[in-house]
Amino acid sequence: MRKILGPALAVVLLAGVVIGIVLSFSGKRDSDRAAAAADQAQAAAANRITVRVLTGSEKLEFLRDPELAQALLADNIVLDVQKAGSREIATRPDLKTFDAAYPAGAAAARKIAAATGSRRVFNSYYTPMTVASWKPLLPTLEANGIVGKKGNAYFIVDMRKLVALMEQGTRWKDLQPNPNYSVSKSVLITSTDVRTSNSAAMYLALASYLANGDDVVANEAGADQVADRLVHLFSKQGYQESSSSGPFEDYVTMKMGKSPLVMIYEQQFLEYAFKHKSVDPDMVLLYPQPTVLTKHTIVALNDKGARFAEAFERNPKVQAIAARYGLRGPDNAALFDDAKARGIEVPQSLVDVVDPPTYDILERMISRIETKLGH
Repeated sequence: MRKILGPALAVVLLAGVVIGIVLSFSGKRDSDRAAAAADQAQAAAANRITVRVLTGSEKLEFLRDPELAQALLADNIVLDVQKAGSREIATRPDLKTFDAAYPAGAAAARKIAAATGSRRVFNSYYTPMTVASWKPLLPTLEANGIVGKKGNAYFIVDMRKLVALMEQGTRWKDLQPNPNYSVSKSVLITSTDVRTSNSAAMYLALASYLANGDDVVANEAGADQVADRLVHLFSKQGYQESSSSGPFEDYVTMKMGKSPLVMIYEQQFLEYAFKHKSVDPDMVLLYPQPTVLTKHTIVALNDKGARFAEAFERNPKVQAIAARYGLRGPDNAALFDDAKARGIEVPQSLVDVVDPPTYDILERMISRIETKLGH
């Protein structure tokens, strides 16, 4: 028995030694890996930057999205986002405390670039200008030749006629037949304040094209003449919100009585529909014909802003997140699929698109309207 136990005990002891050595090395490797991970995390934290971004209200939730935060964290970027009217951004006294401005509209971006001297401008996403309306109004609008259906989407097929009705002071009860909205309210498209908001500036750009004989306003004399003609589109509205979120919130909460026609970004309507399990089935999106596109443009105000803009452009995860917020980009298949699943027919291509006037001409029209309004 002793002859058997002796060798067996030796084997057990040897196995214990081997296991101890293996565990020791394994523990050392685990310790090394933990130390390396800690070093890596510390290095990432050292390279991490917080980028202060001033943006239009229409992109506020997008830029605060938790998944977007994670996507940008891969580039060691953390966002601190605040909102302002897109055209108001350039006149903010604290603008230089931000690292990037992200307004809606190329004109607003050019205004910011001119105010700050920045030449680092990055195009990201875009959205067409649309009019949010209500299905009970469609019979009246269609009977009067203003709205028509193309495919499954509704278009303002005679935008010129609609502008003319607004110029003439037409009231809804004057449009017949009118089974659902025969009220004394003036036919008007509600917009934001043209002095501070890009969506109103794009409304003016579109109306000015029509008022100028289907041509982009290209000189100062034409700008003055068109602005004088169109000032009533804004003066008759009464109080106007400074950013695009205000009129859209009125549209979804106060319904048709308050907001029969509202100039909005397509992105606002889609974002709302994508986020809510159920929406009012009477809500409908009308596409002006012609329309204008709004480009969402990043103006980098310093190196940190440029680093954010570059990471934002090249990160493929950002594209997918942007689509969930209704923003169009290089590939819109997911956006169109989501819209269709919600029962919203979105034109995949818009062929009747006009360019806004140059920055200086648009500014001249806005300034003249501001003077006429007495502000």
